[in-house]
Amino acid sequence: MTSFDVAKLAGVSQPTVSRALRNLPGTSPQTRERVRAAARELAYIPSDRGRALSLQRTHRIAVVVEELTNPYYPELVEPLRRELSPHGYQVVLVSDAPKSDRLAATLADGSYDGVILTTTTRRSTLPSELTEAQVPHVLVNRVLDSPDSPSCAADNHGGAALVARLLADLGHVRIATIQGPANTSTGMQRAQGLRAGLARHDLRIPRELFVRAPFTHEAGTDAALRLLSISPRPTAVVCGNDVLAFGAMSAAKSLGLDIPGEVTIIGFDDIPLAGWPIVGLTTVRCDLSQLAHRSVRLLAEQLEGAPIRGQLHLVEAALVERGTHGPPVDSSRLPARGNQPRRVG
Repeated sequence: MTSFDVAKLAGVSQPTVSRALRNLPGTSPQTRERVRAAARELAYIPSDRGRALSLQRTHRIAVVVEELTNPYYPELVEPLRRELSPHGYQVVLVSDAPKSDRLAATLADGSYDGVILTTTTRRSTLPSELTEAQVPHVLVNRVLDSPDSPSCAADNHGGAALVARLLADLGHVRIATIQGPANTSTGMQRAQGLRAGLARHDLRIPRELFVRAPFTHEAGTDAALRLLSISPRPTAVVCGNDVLAFGAMSAAKSLGLDIPGEVTIIGFDDIPLAGWPIVGLTTVRCDLSQLAHRSVRLLAEQLEGAPIRGQLHLVEAALVERGTHGPPVDSSRLPARGNQPRRVG
């Protein structure tokens, strides 16, 4: 059965059937009910594929993710879905498989009205390929070195600077860090923000205490085991995201170290697990609802005909203090500082 069959039975035109079944203006309540009754009688099911062909729209937005094993990404996808739903868009998850050379073609083949990129690397060519194909898109949580595409991300520099100030206030001087890959904006900016923030307090991270690792629990565990075995042992480990921090906590526990009595551990992102009482991770939070709202607004402007241009919107970051940080083990042996150590957590 087609919409023309419904139109014939209801005694209306085919465009009227389309408007009535989609609750669009231009049809009376009586006409809408007559059309729906005819559709029920004929067991008619509207075809999204046919509608897409006639309207040149699919009402689908591709959200490109690398892997959902990282709990951050499901937490990001859900507010994006909530923001897109009132606009009539469905979210379709598309895997960004490593070394995939067909992704741009897949995203630009007409299957999607727009694209949200969440795992783009700093020098990725995918955004420029989408721009060339005139596909509306926005980067979320990631930024390009040359921001030719609209992007929305957390203020990674500012968030890392808050961590640096906390460590200085607590009196830490031997600080280690496990940061994400350097080819990601999150891995680069959070490391830069931490170093710059510490420098303002006359603190630095020794080369042997700086490690880069994939954003995984296993990588965090392995890196922390190495760092916490160095003598003298660092009294704080700052991690590039919460998953790395969970790995660092696992390493500290396996070494019999008390958190925060013997080592302070700090993350970034504030995923829900970080707030569980059994974890209680001190971390940096970015409001994902606000991030999703601004990102969808940038995408909506393009869907309405605005040109693709490189705008960067930053969402403010905030420090969330919990029980995984504290002063050094023996702060009396530390050099005198302007800020005296204080116990927190």
